[in-house]
Amino acid sequence: MNIFYHIDVNSAYLSWEAAHRLSLDPSAIDLREIPAIIGGDEKKRKGVVLAKSIPAKKYKIQTGEPIRSALQKYPKLEIIPPQYSLYMKASQSMVDLISEYTPLIQRFSIDELFAQYIGPPGEHLKQAEEIRERISRELGFTVNIGVSFNKLLAKVASDFTKPDRVHPLFKEDIPVKMWPLPVGDLFMVGRRTEKKLRERGITTIGELAAMDPKYMYRWMKKPGLTIWNFANGIENSSILLDSPPYKSISNSTTMPFDVETKKDCKRVLLAISENIGNRLRGLHFNGQVLSVSFCNTDFLHYRKEEKLNFPTQNTQILYKQAEKLFSEIWKGEPLRKFSIRVSKLTSDQAKQLSLFEKEEEKYRNLETTLDHLREEYGKRSVYRSTFLHSGISPMIGGVMEEEEYLMMSSTL
Repeated sequence: MNIFYHIDVNSAYLSWEAAHRLSLDPSAIDLREIPAIIGGDEKKRKGVVLAKSIPAKKYKIQTGEPIRSALQKYPKLEIIPPQYSLYMKASQSMVDLISEYTPLIQRFSIDELFAQYIGPPGEHLKQAEEIRERISRELGFTVNIGVSFNKLLAKVASDFTKPDRVHPLFKEDIPVKMWPLPVGDLFMVGRRTEKKLRERGITTIGELAAMDPKYMYRWMKKPGLTIWNFANGIENSSILLDSPPYKSISNSTTMPFDVETKKDCKRVLLAISENIGNRLRGLHFNGQVLSVSFCNTDFLHYRKEEKLNFPTQNTQILYKQAEKLFSEIWKGEPLRKFSIRVSKLTSDQAKQLSLFEKEEEKYRNLETTLDHLREEYGKRSVYRSTFLHSGISPMIGGVMEEEEYLMMSSTL
């Protein structure tokens, strides 16, 4: 029988930030022990909560809620801006440690992964405890590890009591540990599906498991049969070794004021493009599909996507494409939220030759130099003159959305 781990970092961004600060100064306050969050800009009171400490939960602060709302719940909340390069290094350090035990590792997102147990029969829980303890001692943050005979149940188990725990979930445990849980806690049961199930009196995972599978198929077709299988702990996918950690890179921002002129809108798009270009180069990716979306003050959303002539990581080319798409769909009304997403990612080590590459080569050396200067002296150390006295930050956007990562399909 195969054994799988699902390893999930507790309050990932905040834990990684806390561990980093303590590594630099052991006497520093541990952010995990005070009401603290990662995300947004405290002075401008914008952005969303990306991660929260356990003490912050006591004030009912939730991941994804606006910074302004979180501050209303607890005005003394410690707010730390995100550092994505730090998080990527911390995530990779965890992968490197686990690879000492098994080569069968599948990234699920930046802060969680699956791994298949390799070792003597019956020693899986002992190994899981060793991995948990080593991550805490050597890397400075904690994880929950779910252990089971398939990936689905391992993921369910990792979400039991937190933090810093190992939880087994095997066939004999399902009726006691999983079936009493709310049906909305089951993987693949989103809000709409949960509402449909509850309307028919199905409120727990156990009640879903007890349904007739033929009825579930007639009612919801294949998705209905899938969630019925999941409710009964039935899932048989293997570790996906070749899945890349990303499927897209995006940044978005909600401005603290109405952006009314095309010139200012273009500045915002350029500032977001600067951030995305920097992230692509840092991760050694090129992207070939770019989409622009924005929301006006009446909360109407607009979006347009287009394929580039060749894969790129160049800020100027990304900006030109974003500005072109924006101009095609903007109707001149005031705007608040802007977003740019780059997808169809490929490694920058394997590029297809193109007649358009001369355009990119013109900017490449300049942007590499700018990246080095910003890394050494800060992101605001060098910026384009168009931002001078504009009131718009030269590099904005910072919400790393979950859909950037390849998630499990219905078969995990």
